[in-house]
Amino acid sequence: MDEHVTRTIPITLMMVIEAYQKVRRGGKAVGIDRESWGDFEKNLNGNLYVIWNRLSSGSYHPSAVRTVEIPKKDGKMRKLGIPTVRDRIAQCVVKDYMEERIDPQFHKSSYGYRPLRSGKEAVEQVRKNCKEYAWVIDLDISKFFDEIDHELMMKGVGAMIEESWVKMYVKRWLEMKIEQPDGTLADRQGRGTPQGGVISPLLANIYLHYALDKWLELKHPEIRFARYADDMVIHCRTKAETEQILLEIRERLNEVKLRLNETKTKVVYCKDYRRKQKYEQVQFNFLGYSFQPRNSKSYQGTGNYLAYTAEISKENQTEIKEAIRESVNWRDTSMQIEAIAGKLNSKLRGWIHYFGSYSKRALRRTLWVLENRLIKWMRDKYKITSIRKAYAKLSELRKERPRLFYHWQKGYC
Repeated sequence: MDEHVTRTIPITLMMVIEAYQKVRRGGKAVGIDRESWGDFEKNLNGNLYVIWNRLSSGSYHPSAVRTVEIPKKDGKMRKLGIPTVRDRIAQCVVKDYMEERIDPQFHKSSYGYRPLRSGKEAVEQVRKNCKEYAWVIDLDISKFFDEIDHELMMKGVGAMIEESWVKMYVKRWLEMKIEQPDGTLADRQGRGTPQGGVISPLLANIYLHYALDKWLELKHPEIRFARYADDMVIHCRTKAETEQILLEIRERLNEVKLRLNETKTKVVYCKDYRRKQKYEQVQFNFLGYSFQPRNSKSYQGTGNYLAYTAEISKENQTEIKEAIRESVNWRDTSMQIEAIAGKLNSKLRGWIHYFGSYSKRALRRTLWVLENRLIKWMRDKYKITSIRKAYAKLSELRKERPRLFYHWQKGYC
């Protein structure tokens, strides 16, 4: 097979160069060969040529994936697979080739890791669905990336793309050995694709497209859903319908070699001024937002009413506060305030762009942590004993230089 593919693989050197430019902006962690970007770039043109030559001839074989563990929010550890620098580039080449051809086949309610689609669009879709549908299945798949079945994965790839060389390389990446934390190598035994692999999100979308998206569309066209990678929210009209669909999803996941995380999966009632049933679970999180009943002001100014709305989650509020605390050495009174702004503005821009659409009030409260940090820092730097005087000095600076901090520009202070 390899000999046949050598003359027909349409990979150009420019495709490899463009892939390098994309993945170069990513993480710095090294793979099993311990080669860093700096090492690779000592002979950049030669190394890119070697990758192209091997990919285009069908002779490219990936290295094992190095396993690292990072803490999750619940205190458990998440395993990430770190490919080598060369494998990241090679995977990006094939991923881009595949994506251009198969992305239009994905479901309109799939938002994760797709060109011109975003998490904000997924949140907006969920927000709209909650207005129309009273019940939600907050779906969690147990160890999804670890459990993906290779045989079913290859069937999904084959159904979406015909080129044999693409399937050959996907199969090789699926079968890459794993370097364990103790240095030993292990086989995948027909399951899993590493979180951290460049091509893994695309493969995950293919798998769940057939496992759930198309299945739900065919079997339950009356419901709505939004999926971002393996985070999924399913909207139903009645409690009975919700419970029945959840039962069927449990069976469906078993058919495609996956398992429901029974602890994290839950049925939620989208309670508001129209929906007055009693149900214990009325809140769920999705992509950093908390969806739950909240008192909202009437547009006519006639008072408050109970609405089911999205707002930045408590967990993400905490993460933002911790990032503000950790990004700056607040005990360093020798630095200038411009340096503080330089360290924080890109983060502030990202937070405001993502969370500002539906939770400006909550985000403003969260960002007051930064104002308080600045006041304390100014007191220490300028030996100001009064909090009131330090606040007045900061307010004066804000008026003089309203564009110094991004949240000042946008009115989050």
